[in-house]
Amino acid sequence: MPGRLPPALDSARIVGAFMSHSKIRGSGSLARRLRAARREGKKIVFTNGCFDLLHVGHVRYLQRARRLGDLLVVGLNSDSSVRRLKGPQRPIVPQAERAEVLAALACVDYVTLFREDTPLELIELLLPDVLVKGSDWSKADIVGRNVVEKGGGRVARVRLVPGASTSRLVGRVLKRYQRRER
Repeated sequence: MPGRLPPALDSARIVGAFMSHSKIRGSGSLARRLRAARREGKKIVFTNGCFDLLHVGHVRYLQRARRLGDLLVVGLNSDSSVRRLKGPQRPIVPQAERAEVLAALACVDYVTLFREDTPLELIELLLPDVLVKGSDWSKADIVGRNVVEKGGGRVARVRLVPGASTSRLVGRVLKRYQRRER
């Protein structure tokens, strides 16, 4: 039809792609944006993780974290960081794709990568009002807890979905495919 864009160039898709990617920020750009948000009275929530093979446990965790403030920032372990933490077989999904999938979630406002084994430097830079980890973490072991509490913020431990984990998901897939090959 004359005057219409081909489906691949549909304006809704273009806007959606732009909005999704505008959520993925470098740490410096994100820190500036969060300072502006804080001046507007917004409460900043931060969590972090590998988020390899996004599953229902991740989604519910992030939704619960988002309810604790006005903006949810996800610190995403880089590929090299995931390999050091999880072993040479991980991540399964590359960092750019993991970031894009996280940014597509309505509950996530910003995603930023970090290369270190822990998000401590990122937490020191962003100074969130609420630092969130899963209920499987003891409060004493949460990286950045002292920084956040010293700045007047708080640490929240969020209930996890029982049995939902990337390792279990990978194990289930492998088991099913091994059965098919016999």
